[in-house]
Amino acid sequence: MSATDTPPRPLLAAEGITKRYGTTVALADGRLTVMPGESHALVGRNGAGKSTLVSIVTGLQTPDSGAVAFDGEPAPPAADRDAWRRKVACVYQKPTVVPGLTVAENLFLNRQPTGRGGFLSWRRLRERAAELLDAWDIRISPDAVTADLKVEDRQMVEIARALSYGTRLIVLDEPTAQLDNREIERLFARMGALQESGVTFLFISHHLQEVYEVCQTVTVLRDARWITTASVADLPYDALVEAMAGEAATGRAGQGPEAAARPGPPADAPVRLAVRGLTGSRGAYADVSFTIRRGEVVGLAGSSASGKVELAETFAGLHTPTAGEAELDGAALPFGDVRSALDAGVGCVPRDRHEQGLVAGMTIADNATLSVLDRLGRFGFVGTGARRNVAGELIERLDVHAEGSEQQVAALSGGNAQKVVMARALASDPKLLVLINPTAGVDVKSKQSLLARVDSAREDGTALLVVSDELDDLRRCDRVLVLFHGRVVAEHPAGWRDRDLIASIEGAHRG
Repeated sequence: MSATDTPPRPLLAAEGITKRYGTTVALADGRLTVMPGESHALVGRNGAGKSTLVSIVTGLQTPDSGAVAFDGEPAPPAADRDAWRRKVACVYQKPTVVPGLTVAENLFLNRQPTGRGGFLSWRRLRERAAELLDAWDIRISPDAVTADLKVEDRQMVEIARALSYGTRLIVLDEPTAQLDNREIERLFARMGALQESGVTFLFISHHLQEVYEVCQTVTVLRDARWITTASVADLPYDALVEAMAGEAATGRAGQGPEAAARPGPPADAPVRLAVRGLTGSRGAYADVSFTIRRGEVVGLAGSSASGKVELAETFAGLHTPTAGEAELDGAALPFGDVRSALDAGVGCVPRDRHEQGLVAGMTIADNATLSVLDRLGRFGFVGTGARRNVAGELIERLDVHAEGSEQQVAALSGGNAQKVVMARALASDPKLLVLINPTAGVDVKSKQSLLARVDSAREDGTALLVVSDELDDLRRCDRVLVLFHGRVVAEHPAGWRDRDLIASIEGAHRG
């Protein structure tokens, strides 16, 4: 840079942001400086203040103190939503598109072009949508029904909708939580292309390897305060974890001392789950056979189209296979009925805690004890004291950080909400525990706590089936089965190398 050049102005600058909710300090010192054209990561454990800071820099909340500026100009008034949309937009983990509408209708929802007489012009709507998608090289048909799109394409529709307002700053909130490895690669490639076209990203993720893969700069929050902003290239992984946790890192989750080689179950340990020739409806999986012994942890890996989730959900009573059988402790496992599966001894942490794992309008105690209500009273009545005692024990056992068992689960951070889902799965003392993406969207500390429950369940003699896209989750397993197009194609014992497992997932076994 020459002496006459001036440094570029930040596209977004937030300084000294504070926010309180009663006595709770959500942000004590929030800072964020995002430069034009970069991908900037915002990381921190659950409760660090990320969500509050994002809600403030996107205009959804007003700070108690501090200032937000875009390209050197003060942020618009809170009530001027159109002005905010021209500055910044957020693509959330849970999609905000309307499934039953077409891509074109979602892109211009509530601002559809009109023709003569003020009536909606379908021709102009489709033309404008096609022009927008083409301008940003987003290869999706304007006429496609949004519900039929893949998750990654729905995200691109939301990004395109944001760009149509004129903003060039997009916040991506856990964008890879529901994507497999190939979909993540495509998303990152699209992000790179958009960056080259002048789009800037604020990237929020608990998967730190993604930060190193896609971002140039990272900002760390801890305990509601700004800790550091640094170039990703200059910040080693251990230093990043230390900044987030406030303590020296002992190694990546699943790779530290706690991940030292464990002895598997004894060779004569009884088989708890025996699966023979299981075939799912619509070809989700076919002719699957395996066993899990008492105290054994078996992982299921594969792409999103491998059938691994559908297979795991079958054991929890969510699907009925078209062929094959499964036995749990020698008794036939019922299919197609969640209550019957629960009574048979199956506990489950489902893939989506928001839609499948929690009842948002209920308390922690209500959610944690839903699977054991018959144990809490007689003749259909639930004893309040018994419910509170069981919930309190589960909260302590899972280290749920909350004001008490009567707090609404909707007020919990992602990590603590996931612990409540795990608590309910463990409440029934299951013989088989099915965990589907158990650490998705949680912070590093909560991830360690949740994975510790895997170890304790193993020690209690539970058989565990862990389905995950996270290699750290799978490292807790005694062996990992890989599904490819619905069939088991490989088995990796503990101690596998990343490249070998990934090769199996990607179909390299086929030669």
